[in-house]
Amino acid sequence: MSWENNVRKVIPYVPGEQPTGDVIKLNTNENPYPPSPRVKKVLAEFDIDTLRKYPDVYGGTLQAKLSEVYGIDKDKVFVGVGSDDVLATAFLTFFNSDKPIIFPDVTYSFYDVWADLYNIPYEVIPLKDDFRIDREDYIRDNGGIVIPNPNAPTGALKSVEDLEYIISNNSDSIVIIDEAYIDFGGKSVLPLIDKYDNLLVVQTFSKSRSMAGVRIGMAFGCKALIKYLNDVKFSINSYTINKLTEAAGTAALEDEAYFKETVAKVIATRERVKPILKQLGFDFPDSASNFVFATHDTVPAEEIFTSLKERGIYVRWWNKPRISNHLRISIGADEEMDELINALKEITTR
Repeated sequence: MSWENNVRKVIPYVPGEQPTGDVIKLNTNENPYPPSPRVKKVLAEFDIDTLRKYPDVYGGTLQAKLSEVYGIDKDKVFVGVGSDDVLATAFLTFFNSDKPIIFPDVTYSFYDVWADLYNIPYEVIPLKDDFRIDREDYIRDNGGIVIPNPNAPTGALKSVEDLEYIISNNSDSIVIIDEAYIDFGGKSVLPLIDKYDNLLVVQTFSKSRSMAGVRIGMAFGCKALIKYLNDVKFSINSYTINKLTEAAGTAALEDEAYFKETVAKVIATRERVKPILKQLGFDFPDSASNFVFATHDTVPAEEIFTSLKERGIYVRWWNKPRISNHLRISIGADEEMDELINALKEITTR
């Protein structure tokens, strides 16, 4: 078929399985707790007559509330349909050089997909043997830098000092810090956006705010960066944030106490589970996220993955170089993690 010669062919991102039924789902890093009760209330009372009109192109009350909560000028806030939408727009906007962009070799597997889709040259920088980023590896000629912090799937955290070292030594490149998991134990580089005009910080409601199904992501940067992002966004689809999403996101931001409570629960469960996994023969980088990236001393990861799935427990496994013997285990509610631990005891002590 000759028309196929003109098709843009890419190898797509493969998301984690979305099983239905009575299963324990620990494979896509969703929050085990529901969104704030304020979200439920605002959606229950939502005036559906307003849906006949277009939403605000900038995110309206959501953008304003983000500006208020984070203490950042509204012109420095960008809102998108999940952080994937924000990151994809950022790749398209800022990575327009003949020089390769750089990011870790073991990281979020959407980065190389976007690079291929937009014909952006890229190089991956190998993590060290302990799955950590060496800041010196990012002091080189490049067309842009992307660093997730904490990294996924490893969960390893870089200090603000190390990240500032990378940002300050790459003033001719846009540096994107992807903070999807920052609320689970890290310190954000957000204050640095007023110091470095080449810094874009990306966050999401999907993890710490329990709203993966709503799709809200945001970016923070200097006014010029945000203007360029909006220019590209408005060249594709101006109305990305619908009115329901805007209302739900605004309500979530108004309940800081609930946000802190649920994040604290996830962190407490993670810290409780880590020594138990160690006792069962697992090893992993110390995690500052809502998951653990673990390998077992004797039982192959694929075997554990398959055995857990047979028991209705889903974790994430990749058949990829360097990480094929690792499992990424999302932190669920305490009772879910207890069932996981009981299953792992059976699987690893046969």
